[in-house]
Amino acid sequence: MLRLTWVQPEDLLGHELRQARQDGREPQAIAARWKAAGGSPAPLRAGASPQPPSRYLRRLAEDLLDELADLPGKFTDSEPTDLAKIKANCPAWPTPAAGHRAEGTMRVPPVERSREREGPGAGAGGAPSAPGSATRPRPAPTQARLEAAWLGRAAGCLLGKPVEKLPLTAIRHLAEATGNWPLNTYFTARGVPDDLLEAHPWNRRSATTSLAENIDGMPEDDDLNYPLLNLLLLQRHGKNFTTTDVATLWLEELPAGRTFTAERIAYRNLLTGLEPPHTARHRNPFREWIGALIRADVHGWTNPGDPAAAAEQAHRDATLTHTANGVYAAMFTAATIATIATADHPTDIHIALRTGLTVVPPASRLAQAIRHALQLARTHDNFDTVVDELHATHGHTHHWVHAIPNTALIAAALSHANGDFTGSICRAVSGGWDTDSNGATAGSIAALLAGSPSALPDRWTAPLKNRLATTIGDFDGTGFDTLARLTHDLAHLEAPLP
Repeated sequence: MLRLTWVQPEDLLGHELRQARQDGREPQAIAARWKAAGGSPAPLRAGASPQPPSRYLRRLAEDLLDELADLPGKFTDSEPTDLAKIKANCPAWPTPAAGHRAEGTMRVPPVERSREREGPGAGAGGAPSAPGSATRPRPAPTQARLEAAWLGRAAGCLLGKPVEKLPLTAIRHLAEATGNWPLNTYFTARGVPDDLLEAHPWNRRSATTSLAENIDGMPEDDDLNYPLLNLLLLQRHGKNFTTTDVATLWLEELPAGRTFTAERIAYRNLLTGLEPPHTARHRNPFREWIGALIRADVHGWTNPGDPAAAAEQAHRDATLTHTANGVYAAMFTAATIATIATADHPTDIHIALRTGLTVVPPASRLAQAIRHALQLARTHDNFDTVVDELHATHGHTHHWVHAIPNTALIAAALSHANGDFTGSICRAVSGGWDTDSNGATAGSIAALLAGSPSALPDRWTAPLKNRLATTIGDFDGTGFDTLARLTHDLAHLEAPLP
């Protein structure tokens, strides 16, 4: 029997109960009714429970999902999804001063240039108390820097693919078994004892294409599919695209089977006639997971020196599928990348991360998690200690794909590695949770900082063979140099004034 993942009501309910508890919606009575009726908790790591429920349980799950949606939450004011309200909650929002976006000025937060020089006043990476001096936005990044960013995204994703869904201890043991700990190169099955592989099998969908001995170009992955879609989005609609434009593009170019979690729910909602932004809310317990974050890179790459514009683009993209912290994760990532994505020497990673935080409501749970992660990265020399602290904080409350712990881990990895490419992707993947997505985003950012493909170690880029597999558009087999050229062209597009 077909058990379609991430959409069955009986599987969604357990995730929504967890999300409701995180939102302060007090779902205890509904949870008790579900348990008394014989309902099961959400699958721990899979997208669907192994056996279908009775017709009664499925109908009950649908009813309870709707009841949960009506419960009031306690974070409505501090965690809005509406862009105007987000800006109102962000006192240091980095806005252009006046005039045309490409010719205006923007305010960026003052910050010390290196992690070692950050004093107590830097806090844990939170928004600054006052804006710094105005600086003119700089030209688009070179094609070489964008090629590095694409390659870095692919390599970081590929590093994390075979250990996706594995617990933290399994990742460490598998790497240690081959002398690859601390993590420093792609995973391999060569030399791993059989009993260890039996206890902790590789991700079954990825091992055949992402273990070191099997890599032959970049295999298809949603962490690369969504940036490709956003290239098409900007080519067709420019920088003033709408959320409805995103939805239309998905229906035309994105196979439904290539969507997961919040994206699959939104896709289903579109097919039933719902329109954005309701597509992000209706029976969607994954609306604060990581899916919008992995779509954010192109918005940063194409708005060099303008983190506000990048965040606004990311918001219009993200609200098709996500709300609140799920949206903020995408905005944070886009703004961080835009701060780095300039033609001249890129800014310090710590400046970029702090600038990224200025587009996140400071009282939100995501902002708090990122500030905590950056504090841990400054405090501890051993990154394993940072990871253990993050897992102790978030591991028992959040699903392994939730945006809050994963965004915090990405920020900690980049900060602790001081933006170094190998250090950043290895820290991000070794920290567990959504390993391929975290490696991809950390790799994109760190490679953009590195500045060119030649600045990335060959052991990461050579196996990619300048070739990417995908089912998106006509991109299958495209080289990263071609993607860089297309992105470079889009970075010069001007958004017409409203």
